[in-house]
Amino acid sequence: MTATTRTQFGDFLRSRRRKLTPDAAGLSGGRRRRTPGLRREEVAELAGIGVDWYVRLEQGRAVSPSEATLDALAQALRLDKAEAAHLRALARRDEAHEFVRESVPPAVERLVASLDLPAYVSGRRWDLLAWNAAAADLFGFDRLAEANRNILIYMFVEPEARRLFAANWSDEARRMIALFRASHDLHAGDPAFVALVERLCANSREFANWWSTHDVRSGVSGQKVIVHAQRGTQRYEYATFQANDDPALKLAIYTPVSADAGASSE
Repeated sequence: MTATTRTQFGDFLRSRRRKLTPDAAGLSGGRRRRTPGLRREEVAELAGIGVDWYVRLEQGRAVSPSEATLDALAQALRLDKAEAAHLRALARRDEAHEFVRESVPPAVERLVASLDLPAYVSGRRWDLLAWNAAAADLFGFDRLAEANRNILIYMFVEPEARRLFAANWSDEARRMIALFRASHDLHAGDPAFVALVERLCANSREFANWWSTHDVRSGVSGQKVIVHAQRGTQRYEYATFQANDDPALKLAIYTPVSADAGASSE
């Protein structure tokens, strides 16, 4: 692990430890606790590792946990599948190249433009790189300033997103943060990622508060309810795909579904 990923690894451990209750971990509550969550020695005992070793991990010091230790930590902290995968990804992460905004191959641009369904392409930092007329009509991407062509900036800074997602904005915004965290922590020291998070924290109190929880989720398909300015409330099913030319590129496609279709919880 690099110094940056060691810090992210430690921060993630700490956030999950503080979130886990003694009851959820199978421990008796014992005496009244001044702070929420488990103590470091309790996590170390549950994971079957030394307290000093665990403290070193949380502090981001130069230690390299084995696969067995990672499995034990994931079990001790009751991590779900996405959280456990994130912990392992941070532990394996080597020095990353400096982020460069991706470009979309012409063939992919033509494919997106040819689709009748709303579709767009984003990069690893969630920059909006290409979209079609249907996506422009649904989300208003054509009206975004160049500096705001990023899905998170759109969601937390642009008023259009709050109107579009209406009562569902908060749930969708928190879901996006948890999805982005999984990518961000692998590039946490990169100036481009630092600048993005700093801007979001400065411009959105909600983002700053939710970002501090360090929640992580994996990408899945699902449904979204969107309130269009002209067509009213609509429900869309969405799915995402990686491009073979550059796995950092992600194509999202939205398909309208009937209003009475059951909404996904994702």
